[in-house]
This record gives sequence, structure tokens and C-alpha cells, in this order.
Amino acid sequence: MSATAPSDLGPYKGHLALEGNDLSIAFGAHTVVSHLSFQIGRGEKVALVGESGSGKTVTALSLLGLADNAKSKGQALFYSPTQQPVDLLSLSDDQLREIRGRDIAMIFQEPMTALNPLMTIGEQIAEVLWTHSLRAQSPTRAPHLTRATLQSQVVTLLTQTGITEPERRADAFPHQLSGGQRQRVMIAMAMAGQPQLLLADEPTTALDVSLRGQILDLLDEQQRQRGMSLLMITHDLNLVRRFADRVLVLERGILVEEGPVDHVFAAPQHPYTQKLMASKPTRSSGASTWASSAAPIRSAPTDSYNYLMEARQLKVTYPIPLGGIKGWFQRGQFVAVQGVNFQISKGQTLGVMGESGSGKSTLALAVLGLLDFEGEFTIAGQPWAKGKAAGGLNRALRKKVQVVFQDPFSSLSPRFTVEAIVAEGLRVHAPQLTAHQRQQRVLKALSEVGMTPAQFPGLLQRYPHEFSGGQRQRVAIARALIVEPELLVLDEPTSALDVTIQKQILDVLQQLQRDKGLSYLLITHDVDVIRAMAHHVLVMKAGDVVEAGEADQVLDHPQHLYTQTLVAAAA
Repeated sequence: MSATAPSDLGPYKGHLALEGNDLSIAFGAHTVVSHLSFQIGRGEKVALVGESGSGKTVTALSLLGLADNAKSKGQALFYSPTQQPVDLLSLSDDQLREIRGRDIAMIFQEPMTALNPLMTIGEQIAEVLWTHSLRAQSPTRAPHLTRATLQSQVVTLLTQTGITEPERRADAFPHQLSGGQRQRVMIAMAMAGQPQLLLADEPTTALDVSLRGQILDLLDEQQRQRGMSLLMITHDLNLVRRFADRVLVLERGILVEEGPVDHVFAAPQHPYTQKLMASKPTRSSGASTWASSAAPIRSAPTDSYNYLMEARQLKVTYPIPLGGIKGWFQRGQFVAVQGVNFQISKGQTLGVMGESGSGKSTLALAVLGLLDFEGEFTIAGQPWAKGKAAGGLNRALRKKVQVVFQDPFSSLSPRFTVEAIVAEGLRVHAPQLTAHQRQQRVLKALSEVGMTPAQFPGLLQRYPHEFSGGQRQRVAIARALIVEPELLVLDEPTSALDVTIQKQILDVLQQLQRDKGLSYLLITHDVDVIRAMAHHVLVMKAGDVVEAGEADQVLDHPQHLYTQTLVAAAA
């Protein structure tokens, strides 16, 4: 079968939802997608896979006219069950606006940048419902919605996507939710319009393994009820194997392989597809051994402390409003982390896993001194100071503990150059350095993560948007390394990256741990990453640690039912 020829759709043949014919997309003189032809049958699930920068997302965005400054050629025919097929690429902005959300919806990869920070999530979902009710033309769509009906439908949508306490969460702002919860809000907004075709750009990236299953089950149910078609952009090959009917493989904008999922996964023909299949994080041995399989680096005898980091009965609470008259005089309390104990030795990695909302990220923020906490917490034998004077007293400790966030695009300032971003910590912790000395330190940090001016001309003066997701994460790691910390807090450092880039980033982190004796506190929902990286594991559920121990013991012989569920869902 030709790589650019539409495949045999089997039971979907003659019942198309979307057809791309010789589709090419360019930004200026640079072509990012070249002569792409594909078909999606009505009620079919198609996965579009490839490395970061292969053209997956820009293809989906261009279908709805959302790729700024992109020039598209060819055809993208949308087949509505009730209307004649239309070429999406030939429609005006006003015509596309009628189709977006109602007929074709999209779930974006980065919910924090897609959601309005000034509106509650309930208001944002209600806005979608209200907008589509005004455009309703068929008897199946209500011509108007009352406030009570809107609120009821918002809660129903949040419940369907697995958000706990949906009535309370509806009144929350995006920043008050975890990454996984924000992603589920995006899914609820997409499903609110009852679309015929759903474009899902990494819809489960920020979700833990058990919640991925819930979301996939939800999407399956929507398909069965309404025959919805789905184009899923993902780097999660396990998800593709479980969920999709067919797979399209893009390499640098060119379709190199396509076919039924079972056939492609059983016998990938193209070397690029074979490379993707072999990119799962695994422990290795020999010269390139990963830190998780290497002997841990012990503290020197002269150290006056046993652990680099130690927490005893760590507790984090949030105030919440109370209903009724009682709420006028006092506030309630939500316990996000309850009595957690752990230790991290030098050169070792502690992995923290659990479902979205289990308290993982809250624990990370407490470790960074960004949240008030109860209990005892020490770094290199020194306790975090509390109170008004804590900022100055903790400055030296903050140098020892740095962080790499989940989403490099939102954690790097779009107004700063790479040089300014990476050098930021030096201005606080090493103000005595000259501009030339700072620049040399920046170049050294970037080279340690595999980025040099020889590879990227004008590297220091570039901005974050000029790099791929994996390259931005390397810049984020360099920013953390610049002040020579002893411990890095890694908050889902690879969840937004495709499998090959994920492996590259993990290799970088492993090499840095070996070379520098770094310790890591790794927050992740990816069991494979935990297996590859961690020496010890904490399993959290609803703020409590339900199981802890050496990584191999916990993952290979889980004792708690919750841990067994997480491990089984990742298999």
C-alpha cells in the first residue's frame, strides 16, 4: 500500500467522515506537511502518531483554520450526515465558526493555556452549551437553556469525565485544579457541542493510567451513541493499541505508514515506525546504565545528616467555604496531603505515583516551600524556616532544590530569550558574576542537556516558541541546573512529550544523575517512567500514602489494591 494513498476502510468504506486529499501545509517557505492523503470513516477511531515536530498538531489545527499564518493546499472534505460534503480549507472564518464545536470539536493538548483563567470552569462549559443552543437547528438540540438546566448539564458533563465533587469543582478556576482535572474539563467542553467528529490532541496526556481508561471508555460510549468519528493525536502507543482502529504514522510531515492497528503494531514496515515502537522507557545495563539500575550514591562520611531530604508527618491543608450561616463565621478545611513520611538519599530517585488529585503535585509544592505545611521537613539537615522571615532564611536552601515543571511551554516566559531564562537563577543566587561569566555558565548548562550553538545557531537569543516540546524541556532542565542544585523536583517531566523525545529526556536526566550525583523527587502517573527511574516509590491516594518501598518490590509485587490497579492499568 502506498504511504500517501487512502487505505481500505473495510466496514467504513463509503461512509466517510473526513477525507484529506494531497494536503500540504506551509509556514512561509517552510513546508511542514507534504501531500498528506487519508480517510476517516464514520464512527471510526484513527490515531495520528509521530515525533514532536512531525506535523500532527498543525494538521488538526489547519482543518479548523486554527493554525495562524499557515498556508494550506489540497482538500479536507468533511462529510456531514445531513448535508453535502464541504471542503474545510475553502471555508471563510465565519463559515468555519459555525462548524467548530458543533460539528467538529477539538481537545487541545495544553489545557492551562486553552482555558480562560478569569472564568470558573462551570462558566466556561456553560458558555459552550449556551452558544450551541443559540445555533441549534435540529429537534435534537434545545433552542434555549435556562440557568438551572445549564448548571445541571455542566455537572453531568463533569461527572461523565470522572471529576470528583463536580458541583464544587464547577465553581473552581483553572489554576485551582490539577493538570489531569483541567484536561477533563477540556474534554467536557468538547463533548458539550455533541460533535460528529472529534479532533483530540493528546487528550489523556495529563491523566494517570486509571483515568485514561475512564476517558477512553467515555469516548467509546459517545461513539456508540452517536456514531462520532475521532482523530486522535497521541504519543502514547499503549493508548493507540487499545483504542484506535487504524493508525497513521507521520515523519517530518510525510505519511510513511498506515493501516489497521493490529497489523502495524505486529509487523511495522517502516524504520521510523519500528523506532517509535522501540522507544518505551526501560532499565538498561552496561556503559549506558540508567540511574535506577545503578548502585546508589551514598552520603560522604563527613556529612552531618543521613538524608538529603527528609519529611516527617508532612500535612498540607486548604481552607474551603462552608455552607449556611456557619460559613459566615468560619471556613472548612480540605486535607490535600495527610501525614506523609519519606527520605531521599544523595544520588537516588524517589518516585511518587497516584491518580490525578491524589496529592502528588501538592506534595511537590510543599517540598519546594511554595505551600504552608505542618510537620517536619529538612533539606541537607536544615529545616525550612516558617513565618515572615522565611524568604531570606530559606534562600540558601532554595538553591539546593530546583524544579522542572510538567508543561515547558507555560513554565518558560515567552518574552525572555533562552539566555535570560536559563540565567535567571544566577541573578538571585550568584549576583557577583559578570555578564560574560553568566553567559559562560548558561552555555555550560545548555551543553549538559544536549543543546549547543553549533546545533542551534543563535541559541541564546531564541525564544521558547522557536523550539519543539522536547527542546523546551531541555531548556527548563538547564534553568534548574544553572545554580548547581543537589535535588530536582520533577513534576511530570515527560508527560507532554512523545515517546522518542521522552526517552531522550529521561536519558539526559539519568546521565546528569550519574555525573553530578543529583537526587530526584519524581512526580508522575507513568508507571513505565517510575520503573525506569526510581529507586523507591510512594503510592498516594486522596492525600495518603497507601504503599511505599523499593521500586522493584512495589511495582512487581504490589500489596495494596490501589497499587495493583495502577500497575495493571499500565500493562
